[in-house]
Amino acid sequence: MEIPYTVSARPDTGLYNAKIGIWLFLASEVMLFGGLFSGYVFLRIGAQPGYWPHGLLNVPVGTMNTAILIASSVTVVLAWASLKMRQFAQYKIWMGITILCGMLFLIVKLTYEWPAKFHHFGVYIKKDAMAKYEPYLGNNYLAAKGLPPRVEITGDVEDEEALKDETSKTYVFKSLDAVSAEPTNPESDRPTFWPRPLVEKRVVIDKADVDFASMFYPRHSSFFSSYFLITGLHGLHVLGGLIVFTYFWLPVGANLYKRNPEHLANRIEVAGLFWHFVDLVWIFVFPLFYLL
Repeated sequence: MEIPYTVSARPDTGLYNAKIGIWLFLASEVMLFGGLFSGYVFLRIGAQPGYWPHGLLNVPVGTMNTAILIASSVTVVLAWASLKMRQFAQYKIWMGITILCGMLFLIVKLTYEWPAKFHHFGVYIKKDAMAKYEPYLGNNYLAAKGLPPRVEITGDVEDEEALKDETSKTYVFKSLDAVSAEPTNPESDRPTFWPRPLVEKRVVIDKADVDFASMFYPRHSSFFSSYFLITGLHGLHVLGGLIVFTYFWLPVGANLYKRNPEHLANRIEVAGLFWHFVDLVWIFVFPLFYLL
């Protein structure tokens, strides 16, 4: 039995079935990500002063990934337009570029951005010990400027294996983030586009003075739990889009094109609408996590 309206439009809606379906699906996706973004905003508003990190994400890398996704949204439209003009060879080229962009986005995220967080360390200093670590917190300077205090010192530790030693009474940093090494530098008050390099500075922190310490895992803070949840879910959507694009880029797409070129064009249009939504979600992720 042939399913009706897979190519031609329904007379009551003016749309073919798949296009109606994708818009309904995207409506549910808006509610999903809308809820997550709303939760992130409320967590940030409700965070205690000094407990919400700033400037710990790589802005140039985030900018590059944003440009990659925007470019892929353009190429997927060109792939669809090529099918509408019955230029299958051009479709293969533009769709191949789209797939390459999506793969590059995921590779950067999974092999560079996320692993870097798993080797970065932060300690939250107890309130009664903040004066002891004033050179790395700069709270006197912040108070004079009317800014909230800092409570966290971040950087790279000398020996990650030593963190598992429960008998040790100290945490030893081999280098500090610029915000901890130079807390009175005005550039430390907000994220900067070009990341400032780690400063080689050996600092010993007494565990008795620490409220909480962790690598930048999801459990480190509400910021990183939100970051990994939302970017991870977004990454799964990118992967899903790549699977669909690759399916139609392989001989399956060529066979469908031979049977009915318009049917393939419709499928790419529907997949493209999903891809544009994925791109739009990232355009919200980038300023919320990387810039603000």
